[in-house]
Amino acid sequence: MQRLDATIFDYCEQWSAPPDPVLYELERETHLRTLAPQMLSGALQGQLLKLFSQLQRPKSVLEIGTFTGYATICLAQGLAEDGRVRTIEANPELEYLIRKYLKKAGLEDKVEVHIGDAMQVIPTLPGTFDLVFIDAGKQYYQAYYDLIIDRVESGGLIIADNVLWSGKVATGLRETDADTKQLHAFNVSLQEDERVDNLLLPIRDGLLVARKR
Repeated sequence: MQRLDATIFDYCEQWSAPPDPVLYELERETHLRTLAPQMLSGALQGQLLKLFSQLQRPKSVLEIGTFTGYATICLAQGLAEDGRVRTIEANPELEYLIRKYLKKAGLEDKVEVHIGDAMQVIPTLPGTFDLVFIDAGKQYYQAYYDLIIDRVESGGLIIADNVLWSGKVATGLRETDADTKQLHAFNVSLQEDERVDNLLLPIRDGLLVARKR
């Protein structure tokens, strides 16, 4: 399949609902203050995450890998009235930016920010989840999934980012490159997991969406 070029993505952004203005500010500051701004979800993916959340109206969202909080804001904008996002970020240097823009978006009371290792934080979180977004260490995707799958409500969504890994999962690199091999194995694992219905979307770097049966 031929990859879509930047012109097509620009067209899609032009004719999609625009992000909240605070997200433009966050995107700009992320480019100024971080070494890997490409990790940002961006307008199209962010709006899709917001739409998933609005359709789901979740009471409990778990985000694994906050970065600077772009996706966090998008997910929080679709919460149920009494809903809450719990987001986990390993890098303490990003906490200031995360909290700054949650406050600007008026969502600081809707989002709990946890700084630390997700593998250690997740078991300490209470309750079940209606929506889980995984966007952290790629080598740990399967481990994250195994930790949360039994805590996702029936009908809940699990969304994993970067599952195409710049297209490398569809090449011979999936046999030799460690991250590519593990992401491919994760994609295969969800395909074979009878607890979920899954769909892999070629949006940005690949979104895998699974619905818990």
